[in-house]
Amino acid sequence: MISVEEARNIIHAQAPEWGEERVLLHESIGRVLAQPVVADRDFPPFHRVTMDGVAIRYEDFKRGERNFKVVGTQYAGEESRAVSNPGECLEIMTGAMLDASCDVIVRYEDVMFEDKSDGKWAHISDEEVFRFKNVHQQGSDQQTGEVLVESGTQIHTGIVAILATVGQEQVTVRRLPKIAVVSTGDELVEVGDTPQAYQIRKSNVTMIVASLMRQGIACQAFHLNDRVEELERELPGLLEAYDVLLLSGGVSKGKADYLPEVLESLGVQKAFHRVAQRPGKPFWFGSYGEKAVFAFPGNPISTLMCFQVYCLPWIHQHAGVPNLGLTAVLMEDFVFKPDLGYFLQVSVSHEGGQCRATPVQGNGSGDLATLAKVDGFIYLPAGQMVYGKGDVFPYYPLGL
Repeated sequence: MISVEEARNIIHAQAPEWGEERVLLHESIGRVLAQPVVADRDFPPFHRVTMDGVAIRYEDFKRGERNFKVVGTQYAGEESRAVSNPGECLEIMTGAMLDASCDVIVRYEDVMFEDKSDGKWAHISDEEVFRFKNVHQQGSDQQTGEVLVESGTQIHTGIVAILATVGQEQVTVRRLPKIAVVSTGDELVEVGDTPQAYQIRKSNVTMIVASLMRQGIACQAFHLNDRVEELERELPGLLEAYDVLLLSGGVSKGKADYLPEVLESLGVQKAFHRVAQRPGKPFWFGSYGEKAVFAFPGNPISTLMCFQVYCLPWIHQHAGVPNLGLTAVLMEDFVFKPDLGYFLQVSVSHEGGQCRATPVQGNGSGDLATLAKVDGFIYLPAGQMVYGKGDVFPYYPLGL
């Protein structure tokens, strides 16, 4: 039996290459860029007006001119209009392209207009005018060919805006693994079925599939009965077709727990079986070439904890998703006597920027109903018996 830390290190040392893929831009949030994003034009691509007002030449203002004849109006989305003669100006709107014949925008708040016999005139009251006032100059943010976003960056809404600006309707991202989620056990029936008194519905695979799908990870659920011949017949195809296998049940010491021996007989290299932790002590992990096999104990709390603590962070690591490294403050003393790492179910609250964790009492790893009161797990490391109020521990939320 190995420690929690050893199990985590062994799993994270498994470093598969899942490659790259192209996804639609509006489906890319949360994914990780596999290539840098490069500016295909200057940012901004033209001298962009930042205030509604009038466009003038600084040289006219510098020589003392304060009254300008309005010779036209320009809106955003139109080709630039020029001022041809000294003492002329244009009314111009935010976002418009400023022509090279002008280099100052005076906002409307600093302009008085007067209609005269020869047309409309603008009187400038602003005395703090300088060249390119209220102008976002071309290329002042980024220039053509510069890297805007580095490869390996996780895409958020702001990066989607950048990708759209450079014309990337599709984005090259790191590929996520294709996962088979496999329930085992003769006692399991479909969620929509009415179970017999001796049967239960498939909650474990359902919660795992839901979590993976929420994160855009391709997965499919399967079920295998506790029969050696069925396991030996069906598992080879799953090992070939999928990058990762997640199995629930069949790894303890019961007479029908055949998975460990069948997996090894099929060429899956066992990395460990049994971890010094509660819940989830019978947890099994191995590899099939670059493919990973996680076999979780069948009790729902054990399956959920092992998935959240070991599997999901490993997927994120190798997909390039940053590790959040969350922590929480224990809000009351807690006593746990066995010398095991303990993943304590907690409810959390947030106050003053601090995540506060309160233990939730349950009836063991088979008590599925307790999850309605639980927000996540905190990890209490082995080697002590009393965990003090106010101490800080790693936190694994169920919302991820």
